Amino acid sequence: VQLQASGGGLVLAGGSLRLSCAASGRTFSRDSMAWFRQAQGKERAFVARIMMSGGRTYYGDSVKGRFTISRDNAKNTVYLQMNSLKPEDTAVYYCAADTPPFAIYSEIPYARNYDYWGQGTQVTVSS
Repeated sequence: VQLQASGGGLVLAGGSLRLSCAASGRTFSRDSMAWFRQAQGKERAFVARIMMSGGRTYYGDSVKGRFTISRDNAKNTVYLQMNSLKPEDTAVYYCAADTPPFAIYSEIPYARNYDYWGQGTQVTVSS
């Protein structure tokens, strides 16, 4: 399984970016997908998750109302639209796949429950 993240870059505070994660090697539509981020010197943190059908989404508290996760199963791709970016959003962003059996609700934010990871894409927000 390969997850290829892209779309990171440098943006001014208040700006927007859209990250993409292309999956291959599995039946993508059977997996739930998520984004995590890791700032320098900090632990990897949960950002968002979308269930395999795309009908249910979950967000970390710090990004609610600003970020939107979506997926296109026909393209084997998951997206993260990031709006109103803040300097504290600066991090390496990773996409991840949770394969069946899926993590229960209380375990969704924990990286240990994800089976496959992309290589990460750097997002830098300047003030």
